[in-house]
Amino acid sequence: MIPAFTKDMEITLESDDTVDADRLIDCVSRMIDDGVDVVSAMGSYGEFHTLTDNEFKTVVRATLDATKKRVPVLIGVTSMNSREVVRKAKIARDMGAEGIFTGVPFYYPPTVDNTIYFYEELADFFTDLSIQVYHNPPLQNIHIPVHAVGKIAQKRNIVSMKDSHRSTLEFIKLMDATKDNMSVFVNQLQYYPYQGMGAKGFWSTDAAMGPYPLVHYRNCTDAGDAEGAKEVMRDITAIAAGSFEFGAPEDNSRKIGAAHSGYANQGPNRPPFRVIRPADLEKAIARGVGWGKLNEKYKPRVQARVPAGAAR
Repeated sequence: MIPAFTKDMEITLESDDTVDADRLIDCVSRMIDDGVDVVSAMGSYGEFHTLTDNEFKTVVRATLDATKKRVPVLIGVTSMNSREVVRKAKIARDMGAEGIFTGVPFYYPPTVDNTIYFYEELADFFTDLSIQVYHNPPLQNIHIPVHAVGKIAQKRNIVSMKDSHRSTLEFIKLMDATKDNMSVFVNQLQYYPYQGMGAKGFWSTDAAMGPYPLVHYRNCTDAGDAEGAKEVMRDITAIAAGSFEFGAPEDNSRKIGAAHSGYANQGPNRPPFRVIRPADLEKAIARGVGWGKLNEKYKPRVQARVPAGAAR
């Protein structure tokens, strides 16, 4: 999951060109060289909710320019209604995107039946696109039940799901319901042990601070090296304590703190994230610094095992 990099500029309420395409291209290219094997743009951390239409197009163009079809790309098109999802998906497709991901429109908490209908209707409309279900219960006001996901997964071009909010037992039931029809990506700290239950990958909003800890974690988990995977989990958890409470009131301080990893400067915040609480910023900076140290620790291990830029 990549951020929508921001130019170093004064952003007003009328600004319409805040995306720093050069920063985005540089960071995404490096992430792929360093082992990332899927790129998703404009999720929650990717600020689909703060970008103008012009900026949406800039992110699509820059992401596709950076990846150059080296890895799969998913463009986020989550919106407040189905017609806007379709409009943005058309733009992405016409610019060359082959995959999209979207949450269900969520201003009113959606019903399960309408959630199923939304994804089925979208799949029937875009038969030429691969579609990922973006499941984010705290922000989208729905926990999509297993039986509903199983029904959605019957659509041939709904190929994957970004998930994370399930117990181990519910996840096992999810795998039973979706069978081989859908690849499920879990939160980074769930991949071990969920990979052994059927998870095909994991998503991370930390990867743009440097993917080395995550690539090593993935490699260990895929190789059955439980102790190696748990070492990374302990290290990430140690720097994460108190830095970000998912679903709580958000001032986007972690975007500012991320620059302190030394991997990439994501730029300043966009409106409405004008006021950053000092305590939040202090924690975010500490986490960025801590992540930089994890990069130093795990980069040699990644490069010793998988040469930079090598295909997996």
